[in-house]
Amino acid sequence: MPSEDAAPQLDVDQILADPGVRIVVCCGAGGVGKTTTAAALALRAAEQHGRRTVVLTIDPARRLAQSLGLTELDNTPRQVKGIDVEASGGELHAMMLDMKRTFDDVVLQHTDPTKAAEIFANPFYQAMSSTFAGTQEYMAMEKLGQLHARGEWDLIVVDTPPSRSALDFLDAPARLSRFLDGRMLRLLLAPARSGGRSMFNLVTASFGMFSKVVQKVLGAQLLTDLSGFVAALDSMFGGFRQRAEQTYRILQARETAFVLVAAPEPDAVREAAYFASRLREEKMPLAGLVLNRVHRPVVPQLDAEQSGAAAERLAELGGHEATADVLRAHAALARQAVREQQVAARFTEAFPAVPAVSVTAQPADVHDVDGLRTIGAAISRS
Repeated sequence: MPSEDAAPQLDVDQILADPGVRIVVCCGAGGVGKTTTAAALALRAAEQHGRRTVVLTIDPARRLAQSLGLTELDNTPRQVKGIDVEASGGELHAMMLDMKRTFDDVVLQHTDPTKAAEIFANPFYQAMSSTFAGTQEYMAMEKLGQLHARGEWDLIVVDTPPSRSALDFLDAPARLSRFLDGRMLRLLLAPARSGGRSMFNLVTASFGMFSKVVQKVLGAQLLTDLSGFVAALDSMFGGFRQRAEQTYRILQARETAFVLVAAPEPDAVREAAYFASRLREEKMPLAGLVLNRVHRPVVPQLDAEQSGAAAERLAELGGHEATADVLRAHAALARQAVREQQVAARFTEAFPAVPAVSVTAQPADVHDVDGLRTIGAAISRS
């Protein structure tokens, strides 16, 4: 019967210990233990392999801070205290992406104070930097690029958002290029580049017709705000695109390792297969699959049919109800294990060369550093 063990074995410790690997990106569907896996890998890299590690979560949930014993996470790396790094000499820091603060920092870094104040006051910027779709993914690329450029981390572990948006940041450079090269943007920039004339001056006949249509749809004030935003950021657009494309190339390089995280459930495995296909198309280095929450019977030699039949015989004899219940529970667990093996096989059959490791389901949720150590040891199979 096909199972997750049919795939080549994923050697997580080899990845974490390799000084040539500087970025590990964990991606997968929601609810599969991705945040816990990212934190466990980062902790193990610091404690067992002596690496100065930072884990960056793009998921707004607070589980990472709680499991690391931190009261909160923000856009600045915070050192995790009380971990066992005396022998290894490693360090562990953690942070959570603040989309707006990252955007603000980029503006401050690449414009003068007067221009920055103008941008910050623009209503369109205020909305875009806080809520617009796609901004989070692009700012994730910015933050990752910043951390990488600083050069102070041996290893950066990225915990991506749940579901398919986890890979949206791969599309950020292309989306940005389309935006920058788009006809609407060129038309909006035309007045700003024509000697400071008003937004609604007739630069060309085509632009006059265009602006009237857009005013009718969006409203004059919104169009004015948008034009001011575009004009204010005009000098920065080339830098945005250049940095995004540079980070994209880093993600394609050998210093990056993508780790898929899934559970043996149909939806999660489908998502993992989607991620694997995308990474292959984008020529991103896929290191392997971590299959979480796998169930295994205590006595694997006793299958569901055998244990069920034994339970029925004991029930007929009478006086052995407790033992019969144990056998029934074992039969149910054995059936679940078979179903999970069949689901996992859908991935391994589609991607037979992708290394995998399975992690047995834990009796309780992970909520502290000790739990993360347990997960890290299970992933590494040390």
